[in-house]
Amino acid sequence: QLQACGGGLVRSGGSLRLSCAASGRTSSIYVVGWFRQAPGKERELVAAIGWSSRTTSDRDSVKGRFTISGDNAKNTVYLEMNSLEPEDTAVYYCAARMAGQTSYEYWGQGTQVTVSS
Repeated sequence: QLQACGGGLVRSGGSLRLSCAASGRTSSIYVVGWFRQAPGKERELVAAIGWSSRTTSDRDSVKGRFTISGDNAKNTVYLEMNSLEPEDTAVYYCAARMAGQTSYEYWGQGTQVTVSS
């Protein structure tokens, strides 16, 4: 089970930190990703982190602005978002890909991020 929180309304240039707390079969988590979906657009992967390896990846549009990190002791993955732009407005979701799986199987509820200009 994944529980996402931390969204809100912020002005352009502002910052937010999203949290994704995992429970249950956390020892089988391979990758946790943050996705977002804006109105009328397809869901896209924003950033991902290896649960054990801590290897990270993120999409070009957020490089240098967003940072994904994890705290295994708290079973939590964070998405630090800085220099937010109106184009970042979306519902953000965290999801987990389990070991041996090729797709994200478990999804948290979305958290709304709204950036005003």
